[in-house]
Amino acid sequence: MASRKPAARVVGHAKLRCAVYTRKSSEEGLEQEFNSLDAQREACEAYVASQRHEGWMLSPAFYDDGGFSGGSMERPALKRLLADIAAGEIDVVVVYKVDRLTRALSDFARIVELFDKHRVSFVSVTQAFNTTTSMGRLTLNVLLSFAQFEREVTGERIRDKIAASKKKGMWMGGQPPLGYDVRDRKLVVNEAEAATVRNIFRRYVELGSVRELKAELDASGVISKCRTAADGSPYGGKAFSRGALYLMLSNRIYRGDIVHKAEVYPGEHAAIVDEVLFAEAQKVLADNRVERTTGTAAAEPSLLAGLVYDAAGKRLTPSHAVKKGMRYRYYVSHHLVSGKRTDTQGLRLPAPALEQLVRDRVGRMLADPASTMDASSSTDRGASDQRRLTQLGQEAAARWPALGTPDVRTALLAFVPRIDVHQDRVDLTIGLTGLQAWLADPEGSAATHPIPNRLDEDLTTISVPARLKRRGNELRFVIDGLAEEAPADASLIRLVARAQIVRSRLIDDRASIDDVAREENLTASYMTRLVRISFLAPDIVAGLLDGRYPDLTASKLMADTRFPLDWRSQREAFRLA
Repeated sequence: MASRKPAARVVGHAKLRCAVYTRKSSEEGLEQEFNSLDAQREACEAYVASQRHEGWMLSPAFYDDGGFSGGSMERPALKRLLADIAAGEIDVVVVYKVDRLTRALSDFARIVELFDKHRVSFVSVTQAFNTTTSMGRLTLNVLLSFAQFEREVTGERIRDKIAASKKKGMWMGGQPPLGYDVRDRKLVVNEAEAATVRNIFRRYVELGSVRELKAELDASGVISKCRTAADGSPYGGKAFSRGALYLMLSNRIYRGDIVHKAEVYPGEHAAIVDEVLFAEAQKVLADNRVERTTGTAAAEPSLLAGLVYDAAGKRLTPSHAVKKGMRYRYYVSHHLVSGKRTDTQGLRLPAPALEQLVRDRVGRMLADPASTMDASSSTDRGASDQRRLTQLGQEAAARWPALGTPDVRTALLAFVPRIDVHQDRVDLTIGLTGLQAWLADPEGSAATHPIPNRLDEDLTTISVPARLKRRGNELRFVIDGLAEEAPADASLIRLVARAQIVRSRLIDDRASIDDVAREENLTASYMTRLVRISFLAPDIVAGLLDGRYPDLTASKLMADTRFPLDWRSQREAFRLA
């Protein structure tokens, strides 16, 4: 069987430049004179010193990521480390534990691929791993699978704790709204600000317009809550935006309630606005709101209904056609639907392609710290709040691929007022105020009461290079790089992992195929196919982890495992040669 070139070996007294990488998930304790990062680095430096006779030499550069999650590659020190590896400045990467480098199996596969490409070795000082052997690689993959599982379980525990606390009416932190201060982690009424809040509610009911309410507040010099950031710098104390007023008027905290998802619970804090006044304000809001139905009850809902426009600014209408029992959805120029077909410039866009483009681009935006920084700066937030919004963006990006159409549409209605389709691009207009509100509370007031589009709202535009190509009577998108970003198939990853575990049992336990099949409750045929999959070439396995085979599923792979054991022939079979 063909094999890869081994990583760099020490020959004689050749020097190996060693880089120490450290990471801590939270910022808590980093201000201490000797913190967790220092402890990790001290252990790694001691290990490098013990290998001095092998030519190991410590690099003077520091690669420390304090306050960054291991579930993302967006870490400044890690990026510098990978850049230095690509530049050929590092021979060995030393970490305290493997999960300091990453907790995501897919990220680990990419990192190891880069290590192999540049002949860099990888060492964990508390875990005996050698990435140059298949067994060492398997052990690392199994360990990282548990690390990723632990991270997901921790997230579930945190979400359960938040849900249980909100059911008890507890306020779960963040910036207190105008009218409240925080004392002993509880909301207490600030009487001076509470009077302002009541006046805002009363005047809105009397005026019936947020635009007129804002003009009156500006003329009276009424400003938002003055706050102090964690670094001591003041912020806030500015004129209300209309977006902030919409959020205030629909915020049930002022009724003494706590909202979690679609449920409302009595809060531990005192109400500022009485029930009658709050109900009147909600009625005026409902009467003034331009109804935008979610349309999620349909069997195949139109995700972007009411949001899509052509280059001339004309709205596209959801439509569908049935052919041979199959239902095909489109976004069509309105005059084509109404029967006025004299204009040949109308568009007929396949709905799934456009919807997938929008979903993918919004997902990447949520994962981009710069986008959430833009959202936080639009409301003059402090540094600590900006970091919090960046973290919320990362968490939302992780959830985004698994969200169903109703939840995605709710999000788009909150912060995407329009989508413009041109011949060479698709422009997504992002409302930064709405994005910030949705990040802070995806299922709260910003989701259930979307902020109406406003000319004065902070807006930004994201352009996606995408060409429209006509085929018959329909246009299709040709999007550069879309195929490369196909998500990995979780069932394929589980199948490959199970195959490696079975192979490990056969080698380590010296058990027969029949014995392992019986213990795992598998048929002999299924067991044999698992063993053959375990002998796939490492670069093919990495491709499965990266999602480079979008047409290959676990069932297809198991259906025909008669591929050659020779890695070169395997690559030809998988079209990698």
